[in-house]
Amino acid sequence: MTTRPRDWEAIVDLIERVLADDDLLPAVVAAVRGHVEESATLPVSDITGHTRLLLTAAGRAVAARRAPTEAELTVVEQLAVNRARQGIPIDVVLGSVRISERAIWARTRELAEEAGIAAAHLLDARELYDDWADAVRTRLIRAHRETPRTNDVWDRDAESLRRLLEGGSAAALTAAERGFAPGAGLWVLVTRSGDTASTTAVRRLTEGTGPGLAATVGDALVAVVPSQPALRPQGSGSVVGIAGPVAAEELGVAHRLAVATVPAAEATGLTGAVHISEVAAVAALTSRPDLTEALALRHRAARHELGAAAEAVARTVRAWLEADRDTAAVARTLYVHENTVRNRVQRFAAVTGIDPHRTFGAISAWWLCHAWTVDS
Repeated sequence: MTTRPRDWEAIVDLIERVLADDDLLPAVVAAVRGHVEESATLPVSDITGHTRLLLTAAGRAVAARRAPTEAELTVVEQLAVNRARQGIPIDVVLGSVRISERAIWARTRELAEEAGIAAAHLLDARELYDDWADAVRTRLIRAHRETPRTNDVWDRDAESLRRLLEGGSAAALTAAERGFAPGAGLWVLVTRSGDTASTTAVRRLTEGTGPGLAATVGDALVAVVPSQPALRPQGSGSVVGIAGPVAAEELGVAHRLAVATVPAAEATGLTGAVHISEVAAVAALTSRPDLTEALALRHRAARHELGAAAEAVARTVRAWLEADRDTAAVARTLYVHENTVRNRVQRFAAVTGIDPHRTFGAISAWWLCHAWTVDS
């Protein structure tokens, strides 16, 4: 059935009514954010803006019975590039477009019935739209595929990151501005700055987490991302401390925990991605310099009595505890006789009064020996 000019005028009027529908765009954006998980991390304004552009371009093309112009395809390319840089896969982009199409055409059919437009005439318009959409999808896929993959989806906005790490209401407002989904758990990653291997490790861990923020804070590289990092081992020997998931208001606490994770992991010989829960006890000890100082001060006389042997004794006792009191293993590691290991443990217990064989004695012994070896 061929649509006559008068009938096509009705289609054009219908398209204009669809484009002017104030309730349509918010409904489309809500549908996309509700059904496509990766889109929930994007700002509403981002999705709304691109959806409006595509809807308007499609409406004008169908009304004029033409293919997309090069200017329209340039806009499509920019959408693909943005999504690629944000770490959004192309299948997710196309899925969002399909959800938008379903919502738009459902509303179009409703308005067509109210206007008394024949289904056959509406089908003609849909066929024109499908031709336009095929060209758009082809350009989307190509531009997304050709976007350079730098693996750096971070926005290095130090000021926004600072506000996030403040925690409280400032962090909540900043998280909303950045498009982080309300109520979604956020993750903090920390590693020592100036180390290329550590920076690379953080980038690999955050692949696929969605767009986050990263910046140098003090002597550390800090990143905040909206989904769980890939907690997989890294072969670089570096440590990336991780804390989360937490609400935006708790990011300040999470940052402190992630920072404490790095020296705690280093103290226990762990490398790669280390969550605070893996080293909670050690972090609790090493992150309290006031208590460490009190412990060291309490046993200052014992260290003085050990004299030049203090460092060797402390390293032996610490290694012995970390090896689950395996004397033979420690002797092999330190290249000493097993009796030397036993004598040093006994000497430590004698001068400090701490029994490293008991549970809490072992904790105090490790903590004190760690303080002595760090200071030496």
